[in-house]
Amino acid sequence: LESSGFINQSYVDEMVSIVKSKGPYFNIGPEIALAHARPEAGANKISLSLLKTDHEISLVDETHPIKLWFVLSATDNNSHLELIQELMTLLMDKQKVQQMCDSKSVEELKSIVNV
Repeated sequence: LESSGFINQSYVDEMVSIVKSKGPYFNIGPEIALAHARPEAGANKISLSLLKTDHEISLVDETHPIKLWFVLSATDNNSHLELIQELMTLLMDKQKVQQMCDSKSVEELKSIVNV
């Protein structure tokens, strides 16, 4: 998101700061994190990215293993709500979440999320 200009480095710094101060706040489900910060931290465009890791990585400690790393950029308090609703619909489908965790390629991930 940063290299595309959707967020600034300050947004990334703020997300890291949030995890350090609030703990596993971004851990929204088994193996799923939704990282974000306040719009004024450096969000330039509404966007969502996904990083899928092959192995679990601890968000804060070993009790919060993550494989699906979503990063949300929102430019205000409301305009991203539809995007969040779509993401939550996807993440409530346990079969699709498992398929994402098991996926081996970007193409496979895209087909699962219908991008």
